[in-house]
Amino acid sequence: MPELAEVEYFRKQWNPGLGQKIRSVSLHADKRIFRGSDTSQMEKALPGSTLLESSASGKQMVFRFSKNFWLGIHLGMTGAMRVEKPDFLPAKHDHLVLFQKQRALVFADMRHFGRVRFAQTKAAPDWWAAIPPALSSEAFTLEIMESFLQRHRKLPIKPALLLQNGFPGVGNWMADEILWRAELNPHTPSGNIKGKDSKALWKQVRFVCREAIKHVSEAYADLPKGWLFNERWNNKGVCPKHNTPLKRETIGGRTTAWCSKCQK
Repeated sequence: MPELAEVEYFRKQWNPGLGQKIRSVSLHADKRIFRGSDTSQMEKALPGSTLLESSASGKQMVFRFSKNFWLGIHLGMTGAMRVEKPDFLPAKHDHLVLFQKQRALVFADMRHFGRVRFAQTKAAPDWWAAIPPALSSEAFTLEIMESFLQRHRKLPIKPALLLQNGFPGVGNWMADEILWRAELNPHTPSGNIKGKDSKALWKQVRFVCREAIKHVSEAYADLPKGWLFNERWNNKGVCPKHNTPLKRETIGGRTTAWCSKCQK
């Protein structure tokens, strides 16, 4: 499933359409990605409106239009955004297409695990306003993180990092990267992470989020040499620090890679 940095990359794919009007809308109204949304309203309301701006938060993104229209998109596992020519003909998996004079803005989702939401309101819709503060923002303080971990004190830290109401945007590879850099064993109960360990975790959460966005969101580029990311996908992967073979185990239902020497 796309994580924070990948979501930011896909959000930017529609940037060429900023400041331009929507001429028409094509969508597959019967698909589950539109669950809870009034697709007929979308088809009628969006034409004539202008795409003003967009932003990403966690694993979700929102596009704001004139006339107080909001379009929220969650990529799910296989969702993707792209731009096509204005005479583009939607294919089977192109579930939402916003046609402009010079282009077509496309959201495709092969496995239908994504979601599209729509609202007309001056203030941010509840489903957008409810997302916790960005992990790289000043609002994500050490105290907020520690309070969240204590509320889930018995949960191992690896699955705790995947809880989107505490760590929005963090997914499997990012959680492994964070724990490796903080030198924390993924089995450690969240309630046991205190003092210097807590500060190290908070610091690395912010660092990994910030640097992942920096490297991935512009051109879907690889992460720098020395990141665990570059080794964790390889069954023969080793710790970038001292070449110790990585351990692998399913923790909290997710495949986890870590170094037994760094993360005792």
